[in-house]
Amino acid sequence: MLIFAVTGMGGIGKTALALEAAHRARAKGWFPGGTLFVDLRGYDDDPVTADQAVLALLDALGVRDRDLPPTTERQYDAYRTLLADRRDRMLLILDNASDPSQYVPLLPGTDQHRVLITSRDRPDALPVRLIDLETLDPDDSVALITRALHDTDERDDRAAREPAALRALADLCGHLPLALQIAAGMLRRRRYRDIASVVAGIRDAGDATAVLDDGSPGADLYGRSLVLRPVLETSYRRLPPDQARLLRLLCLAPGAETGTEAVSALADLDAESVLSLLEDLAATHLVTPVRGGDGAASGVRWRLHDLVRGFGASVVAGDAGLREEGEAARERVLTYYWRWAKAADDRLRWIPGLMEPERFGERGQALAWLDAERAGLVAAVEWGLEERFAEEAVALAFSLGEYLSWRRHFDDWITVAVAAREAARLAGDRLGEAIAWDHLGLAVREAGQVEEAIDAHTRARDLYRTAEDHRSEADAWNNLGLALREAGRAEEAIDAHTRARDLYRTAEDHRSEARASNNLGVALKEAGRTEEAIEAHSRVLDLYQATEDRQREAMAWNNLGLALQQAGRAEDAVKAYGRSLGLRAEFEDWHGEGRTLYNLALTHQAADRPAEARAAYLGSADAFTRANAPDRAAQARARAAGLPD
Repeated sequence: MLIFAVTGMGGIGKTALALEAAHRARAKGWFPGGTLFVDLRGYDDDPVTADQAVLALLDALGVRDRDLPPTTERQYDAYRTLLADRRDRMLLILDNASDPSQYVPLLPGTDQHRVLITSRDRPDALPVRLIDLETLDPDDSVALITRALHDTDERDDRAAREPAALRALADLCGHLPLALQIAAGMLRRRRYRDIASVVAGIRDAGDATAVLDDGSPGADLYGRSLVLRPVLETSYRRLPPDQARLLRLLCLAPGAETGTEAVSALADLDAESVLSLLEDLAATHLVTPVRGGDGAASGVRWRLHDLVRGFGASVVAGDAGLREEGEAARERVLTYYWRWAKAADDRLRWIPGLMEPERFGERGQALAWLDAERAGLVAAVEWGLEERFAEEAVALAFSLGEYLSWRRHFDDWITVAVAAREAARLAGDRLGEAIAWDHLGLAVREAGQVEEAIDAHTRARDLYRTAEDHRSEADAWNNLGLALREAGRAEEAIDAHTRARDLYRTAEDHRSEARASNNLGVALKEAGRTEEAIEAHSRVLDLYQATEDRQREAMAWNNLGLALQQAGRAEDAVKAYGRSLGLRAEFEDWHGEGRTLYNLALTHQAADRPAEARAAYLGSADAFTRANAPDRAAQARARAAGLPD
C-alpha cells in the first residue's frame, strides 16, 4: 500500500497541493474509483477522531442510516471490506492530521488504493513517503501575487509598475503561500492604493502577522479563514513545555540561522538535550535544519521562518515573566559569542611567544567558526543599543574587527563599529567610544569613504588624548595617516605616521612601531622620497623578523618591493615580491597575494617580460577571485589580455 504524506508548516499550501493533485489525477483517469476527502481538523480545539472520520467515509461510500453497523468495530470492518471489494482504484485524502491516531485506523487494508495525508508534523515513525514543502522561491511569490491581481482585473498593472515594492511585500510575507494569498486579497480590496503603501504599513507596524490578519479578505475558495496568527498559535499551543520554551528563546536569537552551540547557550541546556528538542521542533516544521558547509564549525544550523520568529517574539513581549526569561537568554548567548569571538580573534592575531588561545588550535578553525557565526555575531553587537547589553556588545564588536577586515566584509564592519560607538556612549565608556571611532574609520576607509575616515580617526585621537591614553593615541595617529595618504595628502600622512612611530617607540611597543614604520615607508614612497622609503621598510623587516610576525613580514616585503621598483631596482623588487608571496601562502591571504602578484606583473611588464607579466596578472586574478574582490580580478585579467603575445 502506497501512502504519501505532504508535510510543512501551517500556511505552506499542503491542502491546496493535495486537492490540485487530486483534480489532475482524476482528469488523467488515474483513480476511476473516485476520491474520498476528510478534513481531520487536527489543529483545532476539537479535532476529528478516526471513529468520527470513518462515519463520514462510510457515508461517502453510501453506507448510512439503517445500513450503518451499530458498533465502531463493525463500522471499521465494513469500511475496509468496501475498499477491498472495489476494483477501481481510489484516492483517499486525509487532510490536516495532527496525530497518527487520527488516520492510521483509516488506512485501507489493500494495496489497490492510494492514500495522501497532509500534516504539519512529520510522521517519522511510519513507513510513509514524505513530501516536505518549503516556502516559495521569490520569483514564484511575485508571480503568485501578480497573477492574483491580474485574474481579478486584467487592467490592474500595479505589479508591473512597482516591481521593487512587490518583491519587498513578498519578502515581508516570508514567501509563505497563505501570507501571500492574504496580501493579494488586501491589494484587491485596496485597488486604488499602491503596493508600497502595504509594504510601508507592515514595516511601520513591525508585525507582518498583525497587519495581514487585520487586512485579511476573509475566507478562501474552500471556506477556510485566511488568517495567520491562529495558524501559528495552534502549532505553538500543541508543543510540550520544553519545546515551547526553546521555540520562544530561539525566536530571540540574533541572525536568521543559529548553530546548535549558540542555541544551547540561549536555552542554558547541554548540547545533546537541545539537539533532541530542536529535532522535535523540526518534525513540526516550526524550525528548519540547514546543513552548513564542511567542518565541525558549521555543522547543522537552525532556521526559523520570519513569521514564526515574529510570532514567538510577540508571545515573549506580552508576558513579563517570559520577557525576563528572554533577556537572560540573550545575555547568555551574548556571553557565548564574546568568549569565542575573542578566542578566534586571539588566534588570528597570534604570533610565536604569545599565549595559546583556547579552543582554536589553528587559524583555519577560527576563521571557519567566525564565517559560520558572522550574521549572528553582527546582529548580537546591535543589541548594544539596549543598556543591559551595551558593555558586552562593545567588547564583542572589538573582537570582530580583525576578522571582518581580513574577510573584507566592510559593510558588516561599519555596522559593528557604529553599533559599538553608540553602545559605548550609552554605557558612558569614553575609551570604548574612542576605539569604536577608530574601528569605524578603518572600515569606512576600506569602503572608499576617505573623508569620513579622516573625521573618525581625528575624533578617536582627540578622545584618546583627553583620556591621556598615549598608546591608543598612537593607533589613531597611525590610522589617520592611512586615511590622509589615501586622500592624496602624503606629507600630512608622513607627519601622522611619524608621530605614531615615536609614541610606539616611547611605549617600547616594537610590533606596533613596525606597523607605523611600514605605513611611513609607503607614505614616503608616494611623496617621492624613495630612498627614505627603502630605509623605512628595511627597518620594518628587521622589527617583524625579530618578533616572528610572519604575516606582517609578508606585507613589509611587498612594500619594500614597491619602493625598490620605484627606485629602478627591478630585480631586487622581484626578489622582494617573491619573499612576500612565500609568506602570504602560509596564511591564505588571498587579497594580499593578489596585490603582490599584481605588483610583480607590473615589474615584469616594465622590464619587457610579457610572458612572466601575463602569468603574474592571471595569478593575481585568481587570488582576487578567492578574496571576493571581483573588480580587482577583472582588472588583472584585462591587463593580462592587453599584453602582446
